[in-house]
Amino acid sequence: MNRRLFLAAALLSSLATPAGAQQNEYPTRPVRLIVPAAAGGATDLVARLIAQHLSQSWPHPMVVENRPGGGGVIGTQVVARAPADGYTLLMGAINHTINASLVKNLPYDTVGDFTFIAGVVSIPNVLVVNPKVPVHSVTEFIRYSQTHDDLTFASSGNGTSQHLSAETFRMATGAKYQHVPYKGSAPAVTDLLGGHVDLMFDNLPSAAPNIRAGKLRALGVTSAQRNPAFPDIPAIAETVPGFDVKSWFGLMGPAGLPREVIDKLHVEMVRVFAQNDVQQWLDKMGAQAQVTDPAAFDAYVHQEIKRWAEVVKASGATVQ
Repeated sequence: MNRRLFLAAALLSSLATPAGAQQNEYPTRPVRLIVPAAAGGATDLVARLIAQHLSQSWPHPMVVENRPGGGGVIGTQVVARAPADGYTLLMGAINHTINASLVKNLPYDTVGDFTFIAGVVSIPNVLVVNPKVPVHSVTEFIRYSQTHDDLTFASSGNGTSQHLSAETFRMATGAKYQHVPYKGSAPAVTDLLGGHVDLMFDNLPSAAPNIRAGKLRALGVTSAQRNPAFPDIPAIAETVPGFDVKSWFGLMGPAGLPREVIDKLHVEMVRVFAQNDVQQWLDKMGAQAQVTDPAAFDAYVHQEIKRWAEVVKASGATVQ
């Protein structure tokens, strides 16, 4: 009899449990946010912004774990192989969609092995030149490049958004320059400042201090409109209609994440990026919050894979 009463009480208790209890319980332990890049870059900064705010409001912390290497492949593979329980997530970025066509024999399926939770931030690049290059506008630069075949542009490596921004510009305008890839953005900028290379399509947050100091001359941002943090820098699209290239960042997880985990994480992204201090931080970076829902983020990823495949093919870039 006692056993029957115990079972009945247990059944009533389970029926009384709210349908969303599983969601409310997540997370019950620390969550790893894998950054497939070195510390200090834009991907890492966005990840740490998210982790800081979630750790303040969650019962358990979100811990950023940098796994650089392979142009983002090494860290991304960690997440692709992780259990689909919401405790290992990925700070996805534009290189995820570029690598789909750039890297041969990827150890994961760019789409099928992942859950796309929310796009969160976009950052434009900016066309900057060393002040010795005698141009002051995008129009002047295009004309100058077509009569000077010795111009060189730096990037943080083959297949990066910096590299492919330049290739997209070349395809749209017929501009002429030679690619000089570096192992990271810092040495590329150093050589640009020293005049060893002529130009670069750098991330706006990275270029901003040198633009403000007059060490680099900004000709145009790669977003479709001018950036609110730098309203005096024209958009390249004002000269080259339709030109629009942005680095983007989004929260991803392994394929098969439970719906309640996806929904909670998406709600958290909306909450975090609506906060005033986060908005102010992004404004200083020249970045913009663009929180999209899972379906929209998934569609955007498919669109970006197709877009960059065309640019990679035209540029001839490849990574084994």
